[in-house]
Amino acid sequence: MSLAAHDIVWHRGKNLILDRVSVAAQPGDTIGILGPNGSGKSSLISILAGVTSPDSGDVTLGGTSISNVRRRTVARKIAVVDQHAHTEVDISVLDVVRLGRIPHRTLFGSGEEADDDAIDQALADTGMTSMRRRLWHTLSGGERQRAQIARALAQQPDVLLLDEPTNHLDISHQLDILSLVSTLPVTSYIALHDLNVAAMFCDRLVVLERGRVVASGTPVEVLTEELVEQVYRVRAKVTIDPDDGYPSVSYRPQRLRAEKISGPV
Repeated sequence: MSLAAHDIVWHRGKNLILDRVSVAAQPGDTIGILGPNGSGKSSLISILAGVTSPDSGDVTLGGTSISNVRRRTVARKIAVVDQHAHTEVDISVLDVVRLGRIPHRTLFGSGEEADDDAIDQALADTGMTSMRRRLWHTLSGGERQRAQIARALAQQPDVLLLDEPTNHLDISHQLDILSLVSTLPVTSYIALHDLNVAAMFCDRLVVLERGRVVASGTPVEVLTEELVEQVYRVRAKVTIDPDDGYPSVSYRPQRLRAEKISGPV
């Protein structure tokens, strides 16, 4: 199912956070949303989810304005994984993942067998099967994030929205989770910091700078030395791997800003 944003404008108080932002994905695409801190990535994810309403512009789900789609339908179609998951109730991993089945329940209940199958598959896909009985307070930050991703997968959505989903994961689990997400038959928007990881797993990239889209396209088209310097204010070397065609970004140690303000003592 397609999910798109059209000319989104959104302010937080008097501050303009998103300035005429448009993004679109074909069904099954994995879209990476890139940009430095404060560029508007998390705000865009929230608006795509229908959690936050833009000041102007529109979000469409399957071609229909999300404001005209029933909330239960949105909950079934879109799953969200935030950067940080907090709960004061010390529940088990299994109970966290089971929350993903709530949108599928009706007045007459839901199929327990279908629920169990979806939960078991989500736990297996995220490497959490052996931790299903573990309590939330005993989990590391990475384990909590994997439990939240399992909850989203148990929802069996058409669209996944992930805001920095690999922040607390070690390299092995980062690669495992993003490899899984990129191969699922769903449309995914993933806010990421790591440009190399984005290049490996995303079909297309959208780069935000101060709330505006400054680049959009395939990783090869977007990840250039000029863009990294413009947006992230660091010098970098971008090479294309001859075997897989992925661009690879390596950074030079000295920041441009430090160069500009430094001088003879």
